[in-house]
Amino acid sequence: MSIKARQITVSGVQVQVFRKGIKNLHLGVYPPNGRVRVAAPLRVSNEAVRLAVIGKLGWIKRQRARFEAQPRQSAREMVSGESHYFLGRRYRLHVIECDRSAGVTLRNKSTLGLHVRPGTVAAQRNRILHHWYRQQLKELIPPLIQKWQTALGVAVAEWGVKKMKTRWGTCNIEARRIWINLELAKKPVQCLEYIVAHEMVHLIERNHNDRFVSILEKHLPHWRVSRATLNAAPLSHSSWNY
Repeated sequence: MSIKARQITVSGVQVQVFRKGIKNLHLGVYPPNGRVRVAAPLRVSNEAVRLAVIGKLGWIKRQRARFEAQPRQSAREMVSGESHYFLGRRYRLHVIECDRSAGVTLRNKSTLGLHVRPGTVAAQRNRILHHWYRQQLKELIPPLIQKWQTALGVAVAEWGVKKMKTRWGTCNIEARRIWINLELAKKPVQCLEYIVAHEMVHLIERNHNDRFVSILEKHLPHWRVSRATLNAAPLSHSSWNY
């Protein structure tokens, strides 16, 4: 748990610094605009944190440039003709107003039918679509967890799906609980599997160190391809808050 947070500026770059009871310093650059965050051990001095950031300035600038160049969807108005994604495939939205229960259907591998009652506003249409995304992930995730429990020899006590701003997934090691980002419903299924496997490897190795990478590579040799696919995918429109 973070016990202290502060913001510093290094060569014009604003950096959020969180102090934690961890062993190693971790530096990350996050979408959509390249926010820089450092998680630092309690024993590491402020000057050591600053020097670590200075040593990574070139990498930070490259990451920010990548986010700047990454395609982004405009705000969705939830009207017929818009593009929406499911499992990596682009669909054209077809809004169907009718006196039946709200829901979503896929038609001809190209059309996403959104059934709503007359007068349903855009925000409610969006909630209906997100509810459907959540249902799809809740069907796809259990077989993946079972597969990776067997492969890794670990057990997940609890899992869930939620919206997350800066992470594709998280793992609470003590509770053996993983969370999966709702946005993964829009990405190819191999990306979903990569995130599930990634979070479950944390039940063996807490940190992103050589041991973590070797375990992931042993069981999922092409994980870097999935990671690259996620990094290259269009960023969804969102009023990002940190």
